[in-house]
Amino acid sequence: MLKIISNNLFKGDKVVWMIFFFLCMISLVEIYSASSSLTYTHGNHFDPMIRQAGFLFVGLIIILIVHRIPCKYFKLFPIFLLPASILLLLYVLLFGGTINGGNRWIDLGFLSFQPSEVAKAALIMSLAAVLSKTQNEESVITKHGRKTVVMATKGGYNKPFKICSILVIGICGLIVSENFSTAAILFTVAIIMMYIGNIPRKLMLKGLICIGFVGALFVGTLLAIPDSFANAIGGRVATWKHRIENKIGINRTPENAEGGNENDYDLAENWQVGNSNIAIANSNMIGLGPGNSVQRDFLSHAESDFIYSIIIEETGITGAIFVIFLYFALLIRVNKIAKRCDKFFPAFLVTGFGLILVLQALINMGVAVGMLPVTGQPLPLISKGGTSIIITCFYFGVILSISRYAEKVSETPTEPAESSSAIETNEYFSGAGIQ
Repeated sequence: MLKIISNNLFKGDKVVWMIFFFLCMISLVEIYSASSSLTYTHGNHFDPMIRQAGFLFVGLIIILIVHRIPCKYFKLFPIFLLPASILLLLYVLLFGGTINGGNRWIDLGFLSFQPSEVAKAALIMSLAAVLSKTQNEESVITKHGRKTVVMATKGGYNKPFKICSILVIGICGLIVSENFSTAAILFTVAIIMMYIGNIPRKLMLKGLICIGFVGALFVGTLLAIPDSFANAIGGRVATWKHRIENKIGINRTPENAEGGNENDYDLAENWQVGNSNIAIANSNMIGLGPGNSVQRDFLSHAESDFIYSIIIEETGITGAIFVIFLYFALLIRVNKIAKRCDKFFPAFLVTGFGLILVLQALINMGVAVGMLPVTGQPLPLISKGGTSIIITCFYFGVILSISRYAEKVSETPTEPAESSSAIETNEYFSGAGIQ
C-alpha cells in the first residue's frame, strides 16, 4: 500500500528524490545543532528547527505540485517571471530592506523575500527558451556516416548571442550592486548554458574579454580608492574592498610577509573565517558528533552561510565528503536526464537548474573552508532560509518534471533504423556540450 502511494505521489527520478530527502534530513539535524544564537534570541531551542521544517514542508508541497506540470508549459513561465523579477529588483534597489549589511530584501512582515532568487529562475528559464528556439539542425557526412549536428545559427548568426547577452547583462546588472556573489554565480551558469547552446564561440570570447576588462578596471579602482571614500559611496563597496584586500593579502607588511597575513588569524579582523577554521580544526577528522559543535556559539551565521563548517566539525571528513557527493550526484543525474530529452528546451532547462544548485553549493563550501572570500551564499536546502528553500524546491520540482518527460521519451518504442526520418536525431548537443 505504501509503495503504491509512494509511486503515485513521488513521480520522476527516484535518485533526485533521494538526494532531496537526504539534504532535508541533514538540514534539520544541523539547523537544530547550529542555531545556538537563534535559540538565545527566541528562547526556544526547537524554534529554528521547527521553522526550518515548516519551510521544507512548504517546499515539498511546491515540488509535488510543480513536478506534475508537463515540462512544455515551463516555456510560459518567463513571460510573467522575467518582467516581475525586473520590477522587484528595481524596487529592492530603491526601497529594499537591509539585513546583514545587504540591501537586497523585501520585508513582507511574515517573510523576508529576496527578488534575486526569483530573477535566477526567470533568467535560466528565459535562456533555455531562447536557446531552444535558435538551434538549427544540419545533416553532415562524417567518416562514421551521416549524422545530424546542432548549431545555434537559426535566425541569424548574431541574434542568439544578442538576445542572451541582453538578458544576462540586464538581470545580473540589477543584482550585482547589492549581491555580487549571486550575480557572479548566475552569470557563470548563463555562460555555460550559452556555451552548451552553441552560441558562436568568437562572439562569446569577445564578450568575455570586454567584461573581464571592465571587471579588472573596477577591481583596480576599488583597491586604489581610500577606505573613507569607499565608506562614503555606501552600498556594498566598502565590504567588497575589505574582502578583496583580505583575500589577496594586500595589507601584508614585511614583518608578517613570511608567515602570512596576521589578520588571517586575528578573530577581531576575520571573525567568521577564523571561527570557521577553528570549527574545521576541531573535527579531528572523525568529528565531534551531531549536536556537539563548539564553534556554533561563536561563529556568526553558523546556521546559514557557515553551516558547512558545523557539518565538518560534527561529522568530520566523512560527513563533508557525503554532502559534496550528494550535490555532485545531483549534477550527474541532471546530466543523465538532459541526455534522455529529445527536445532542446527541457534539456537546457534541467541543465541550467542543476548547474546553479551545484555551483551555489560549491561556493558556500569553498567559503567555509577558506578557499573563497566570504560571499553570503546559503548551502542549498541545508542552510536556514525561506526564499532560498522555496526557490530551490521549485528547481527540484522542475528537474523532476523533466525527468518524468525523459522517462516517457525513453519508454517510447523507436522505429527501425531503415525507417527513421532524416530529421530524427538523439544528438541535441554538439561535442562542446552534453553528448
